[in-house]
Amino acid sequence: MSAAHISKRDIVPEPQVRAALMLRENITDLIALAAVAEERSFTRAAARLNVSQSALSHTIKALEARLGLRLLTRTTRSVAPTLEGEDLLSTLNPCFEKIEARLLALNESRDQPTGTVRISATDYAIETLLWPKLAPVLREHPAVRIELVNDYGYTDLAASQCDAGVRYGDQVSDGMIAARIGPDERMICVGAPSYFEDRGEPEVPQELTDHSCVNLRLSNHGGLYAWEFEDPDGTEINVKVQGQACFNAIGPVMQAAIDGIGLALVPERLATRALADGRLRTCLEAYCPSFPGFHLFYPSRLRPSSAFQVVLEALRERS
Repeated sequence: MSAAHISKRDIVPEPQVRAALMLRENITDLIALAAVAEERSFTRAAARLNVSQSALSHTIKALEARLGLRLLTRTTRSVAPTLEGEDLLSTLNPCFEKIEARLLALNESRDQPTGTVRISATDYAIETLLWPKLAPVLREHPAVRIELVNDYGYTDLAASQCDAGVRYGDQVSDGMIAARIGPDERMICVGAPSYFEDRGEPEVPQELTDHSCVNLRLSNHGGLYAWEFEDPDGTEINVKVQGQACFNAIGPVMQAAIDGIGLALVPERLATRALADGRLRTCLEAYCPSFPGFHLFYPSRLRPSSAFQVVLEALRERS
């Protein structure tokens, strides 16, 4: 076949080209779908997108026809996504938000950091480390937004739609960039003086199974945190404890110990005041070593926004 006789039908696009054509064909329609789902109204969504209601309705019907799925349930009073629509939107919306945030960052002056930074961390890290360092950032940079998500489950960043997470240095996953943001930490076993008077004091971690302990429930799989200790010779010891009280945040765990409900394993810095005023006492000191403190971690493939760079700089631990 000569070049003169080759028609458009004879040209088979490469897979990348086909994907690009499909994306261009669908992206406007997907934006329209997201607007209708958010507004729960074709009228309001049409006004927001500056198109006619009939054109918007035609767009959604064409998208549903191409996908072979019904994405919206329409009634005389409202519009709502179907199960298939909800599933599609759960993937689309985070992508749209990231694109929007990135475009905003590019359009803003390079001298004015802008954008949203979402960080997953425990309430202890948020209250004692992140917020004290980040509050000044918000005052100094009005276009920066920070969202701190309380999480004890070490949730995957992508699944939690977070830009970064905070963990102790020995818990950061491979493949992540990690920046130290806090000093070394130490978990200590504490109890109220009244508890020790009634129940005595454990001599070794294994004896904790005979004591009432305040548990911490992790949020990812709902499991209980196994208390971690270390023998003087460096051997790790994990103990699963039992007791009457259980919480999914460390603050109430320590308060229960202060109230004499049982022993608790808490960060030493958190318990400093209660130890100083005598509301708590320590035990098993020889089995509670220090370990690397909090680190901010994020994917190596992440292209940091101007807002993220400001946040990272504010959080870095200074030597």
